[in-house]
Amino acid sequence: MGPTSHDVVDVLRRITGEETVGHAGTLDPLASGLLILAVAKEYTKQIERFKNLGKIYEAEISLGQQSETYDSEGNLVAVSSREPKEKEVIDVLKSFVGANEQLPPIFSAKKIHGVSAHRLARQGKAVELRPSAVEIYSIKLVDYSYPQISFTAKVSAGTYIRSLAHDIGQKLGTGAYLSNLRRTNIGDFSVAQAVKLDEIKSLADLPQGRIPGVV
Repeated sequence: MGPTSHDVVDVLRRITGEETVGHAGTLDPLASGLLILAVAKEYTKQIERFKNLGKIYEAEISLGQQSETYDSEGNLVAVSSREPKEKEVIDVLKSFVGANEQLPPIFSAKKIHGVSAHRLARQGKAVELRPSAVEIYSIKLVDYSYPQISFTAKVSAGTYIRSLAHDIGQKLGTGAYLSNLRRTNIGDFSVAQAVKLDEIKSLADLPQGRIPGVV
């Protein structure tokens, strides 16, 4: 499991000596890719305008099992060994394009009375989340070799790909969990423009005049 978004913020604080560091959207520890960060008040004051940008992901889901976290971090439970045909997979993926009411995972950063849902869930407390309005702009199948489905998805801010993976599995009747995820774009920012975290040794390594991405 990789670093959390907060871990990355802490790393940049240590490297740059700046206490004021923020990010424009959480990236799950099991995911890789683009994370927009702001270092120093000059930039953190601007970060809100980046939080509602659409995002593009490369995702892999595995059929036949599901977990309470909707990804491989949770306990996997067998659901079905049925192998859907590729056309069925394509049709199900397409059915999610458009506006959706999506239920976030209980193991998520969603706040309930100021406390993260994942913290309550790990304490064994009841977690009740409301569906959120999200939009899936496009989904494209990249590869299907049972039990793995690979696809790219362009989505609105606030969309959980883990929830999308779970919902795809429910609709196929096989169960599914997110087995790999990479965020490649946030608005007009691309992972190709990003600075790798292990390449940042000092404040001088950060691009000047823009909020940098970190992979």
